[in-house]
Amino acid sequence: MSAPAAIGPSLGDLVPRAGTLAPAELERLARRIADEPGRWEAAVHHDPERRTYELLHDDGDLTVWLICWSAGHDTGFHDHERSGAGIAVVAGEVVDERLTAVGAPIARRLAPGATTTIEPAEIHRVHHPGGGPAVTIHAYSPPLERMGAYEIAADGRLLRHPQSGAADLAPVRDDG
Repeated sequence: MSAPAAIGPSLGDLVPRAGTLAPAELERLARRIADEPGRWEAAVHHDPERRTYELLHDDGDLTVWLICWSAGHDTGFHDHERSGAGIAVVAGEVVDERLTAVGAPIARRLAPGATTTIEPAEIHRVHHPGGGPAVTIHAYSPPLERMGAYEIAADGRLLRHPQSGAADLAPVRDDG
């Protein structure tokens, strides 16, 4: 994700306060933005080959992105380094999975109206499960600058690959 100028009407009047926002505040903010489609619906654009992103808000404390998903789109497991997040689903469905140390990841299917939070230290993955396109609103605080993309090597080791917050996340595969 690169950080072009934000599109559409300003979201500043929805931001609850200055400073770093907690994940629960980000979740509420993402929901409020989702409930006002006039602020983002012109940015919806689906590409079956890749997720599309539109920056809705960017300041020193917060970034808000609209992300469009189609079948097969997948972030792979990643962290947000020091940034918390709140996600709201406005159309379609996505699956949010949390990596666990024991057993399978904890998966939650998110339908329109669903929201979730991501703590800065969590390792998670979002993917489109198939079916019609999806649209989500993602709020990050502090702004997403660095991430870690995770690879589960063939021998079971978990490997972290540092990435820029502007990276277009995709699953990391072990080619060895």
